[in-house]
Amino acid sequence: AAGCSMADMAQIEQVDEAWAQLSQILPVEEAVTPAVYVNSAADLKAFCGEHGGITCTSSNARRVIEWAWARREKILFFPDEHLGRNTANKMGIPREEILVWDPFLPDGGNTPEAVKKARILLWKGHCSVHQMFQPAHVRYFREKHPRIKIIVHPECHEDVVNLSDLCGSTEFIIRTVSAAEPGSIWGVGTELNLVNRLKRRQPDKQIYFLSPTVCQCATMFRIDAPHLCWAMENLAEGHVVNQISVPDDEKYWARIALQRMLDVSTPA
Repeated sequence: AAGCSMADMAQIEQVDEAWAQLSQILPVEEAVTPAVYVNSAADLKAFCGEHGGITCTSSNARRVIEWAWARREKILFFPDEHLGRNTANKMGIPREEILVWDPFLPDGGNTPEAVKKARILLWKGHCSVHQMFQPAHVRYFREKHPRIKIIVHPECHEDVVNLSDLCGSTEFIIRTVSAAEPGSIWGVGTELNLVNRLKRRQPDKQIYFLSPTVCQCATMFRIDAPHLCWAMENLAEGHVVNQISVPDDEKYWARIALQRMLDVSTPA
């Protein structure tokens, strides 16, 4: 089945346990807002909705964090450590106020004092595609193409982001490269199929995939035209294949978390 390996790095049992451990350190319901990546499972969205939290994407992470801090002093941001860290870095948050929470260690591997001092708790998870990009890849392309501009996704490691010219969501990457001058040179650090699509649609620019090895999302890549056609043909014949059912209480709270995100993302 298609999915997201990063989203799978936070399971509801782990998040429940983290919340329980946090409750032993501080008044969690008054102090911490949970924020979850929108690709995550419905039960995690429901957890956030029920506990005053919200969902987020790579394009609205900053607005979500600002919304959360306006309500409570801390954020539990999961499951992607890098998106949270890069967003916090861009906002100028001191490093000592950014903490990693490892779900496999008691108290996330932190002291109670460190948890109390932190403003954002980053779940120890990552996108396997974006974590593959390395600083050496940036340096290689800069040496080979002195005029190159490096643009990467915020799910990359901060060391890669700090060496790049630009960092932003998938939408930001597409918009920026598409609007660039003809003849410009770009090194793009995100999923391979998106980079190849940019190459096809922008033949007047030199566009390079930032990694020397294939960096493809194996789970997302399972969403393809033949399977889509098969599902639609079945629907036309009155057959629902691979149907997913979500309990009513999860629907209720997950919808609340999603609506909060939509409200935050919609211009006033």
